[in-house]
Amino acid sequence: MSEAVKTEKTEKTEEKVVKKFRRPAKKKVCAFCVAGEKAIDYKDVAKIRKYITENGKILPRRQTGVCAAHQRELTNAIKRARNMALLPYIGD
Repeated sequence: MSEAVKTEKTEKTEEKVVKKFRRPAKKKVCAFCVAGEKAIDYKDVAKIRKYITENGKILPRRQTGVCAAHQRELTNAIKRARNMALLPYIGD
């Protein structure tokens, strides 16, 4: 190989090594724990709708900041609301 090709390869690998520094993300707090709610009601569609995408998918914990226990309850509430035709299975 020629030296020009070798230098191009080393430059590309050096560019990959350079990392951008990010500020640590702010810790997300469970909205249900803060509000002191014991159970999540499937009939409260306005509250549940925040936790699904436009396509109707349930958002994961890492995006919403909901704790594990409330995420399980939230998932069950969303599925029940879908079954009762309060929420769509698929977005518009």
